[in-house]
Amino acid sequence: MTDPADDDLPGDDDLAEMLRRMLGGQGGIDPEQLRQLSSMGIDPAMMQNIMRQFQSAMSSDGDDDGLDWSAAKTQALHIANRDGLGISAGARTEFDQAFALASLWLSEVTAIAELAQTPHPITRGQWVEATLPVWQELAEPVATSISDALMAALESQTPEEMRSAIQGAGRIMRRVGGALFAGQLGSVIGKLSLEVVSGGDVGIPLMPTGDAAILPQNFADFGRDLEIEEDQLALVLATRELAHARLFRHARWLRLHVISQVTDFARGVHVDTDALEDLASRFDPSAPEELKAAIESGALLPQRSEAQVAALTRLENLLATIEGWVDVVTADATARVPSADRIAEAVRRRRAVGGPGEQAMASLVGLELRPRRLREAASMWRAVTDAVGPTVRDGLWDYPDLMPTAEDIDDPAGLIARLQARQRGEEPERDAFDDALAALLDEEAAAGGTTESPGDTLPPGDAPDAGDGSGDDGPTGPRPV
Repeated sequence: MTDPADDDLPGDDDLAEMLRRMLGGQGGIDPEQLRQLSSMGIDPAMMQNIMRQFQSAMSSDGDDDGLDWSAAKTQALHIANRDGLGISAGARTEFDQAFALASLWLSEVTAIAELAQTPHPITRGQWVEATLPVWQELAEPVATSISDALMAALESQTPEEMRSAIQGAGRIMRRVGGALFAGQLGSVIGKLSLEVVSGGDVGIPLMPTGDAAILPQNFADFGRDLEIEEDQLALVLATRELAHARLFRHARWLRLHVISQVTDFARGVHVDTDALEDLASRFDPSAPEELKAAIESGALLPQRSEAQVAALTRLENLLATIEGWVDVVTADATARVPSADRIAEAVRRRRAVGGPGEQAMASLVGLELRPRRLREAASMWRAVTDAVGPTVRDGLWDYPDLMPTAEDIDDPAGLIARLQARQRGEEPERDAFDDALAALLDEEAAAGGTTESPGDTLPPGDAPDAGDGSGDDGPTGPRPV
């Protein structure tokens, strides 16, 4: 005998229809359906909360990949502006004067031209607005990996008989994963906005090209315990910021070079599927705190592969080369400042340790943006400056192929010898690449000689001018470098 109350319970078809409506974002469940869910022991309030989570993901402004970057911006600005202060007229004047003097001093010690744009103080919120596009570009590969893996893991947890009822749920769950990651990214960027002192403080080109800026509120926090005169601290930090911005404006290829190395590393990040499937088996969309904590802590990112370790080493060498140059140029430009050495050491220690925001970014994306070989790179740039002068030194940033390598950091003597030989007008010492290129050209010339007919040979007096490209005797111009 059946219980009359069972007649009120939704059948399989009714339950499937409710799931379709919920997961398809097709509106809410009517009161009668909520009553039926309650009679089944399902908390209607919980179900409505779940619906809000899904429908929020469905109506988000994210793209088809489920990455709602507007959530990142909202969260970052919320943190940045919570205790954010405006810029007083006195602070604006102080930093305008510091930037003006720093620019003059830099022009005495580097051949790299000054900026076209006027450097300026900015608020924490303005830093978020200016740098968010780069953070999104760097984090997107990891966000996509996590949201894709979440979708696959949740689908694998769904019983076969229920999959037809939740068609389209995978897309929603992908959006949920993307939205959660974007929210965490926004939180990290917001925390970073409380720490960074200048546009180039993190070491990568976050600000628009040619834009130099200092955050007065964070500048005050940084200098509070240093017991150094504020005007001296402002001069040294303004000089560092200008040197960083000048370098990236001069070497226009460098910005893409750095960002591409970071994104190459990030694309190699894979999610720990075992950990994610375990998390997905008990995932509650109405209470996503566990997933948020896993994303924030980096628990979903497994140990780095050998390829990633190699990529990270290349990136660290690149960042050290950049910041080593900034260190040397700043030291030369601020030699008149009594506390310059103490300030430089404080900056180096701060970059080596990293603040809470930077550590959170390392957990979220799996990447630490620290120039571990900064001192060695600075020593290399000092030796090069002493040997060949600022003009030749700065010429190494003209093209990517000229830039010092990790081997040059280890042994600056070889780099200095090449630069000095070039100054004397001597041919550079041949290396393996030169030998391989010469052999290839010889082969091409030999192959061309075997097909030449006697009638094609010109009398000596009628030979074409060397280098005009009209002869058949192989390349006659200067050897490519």
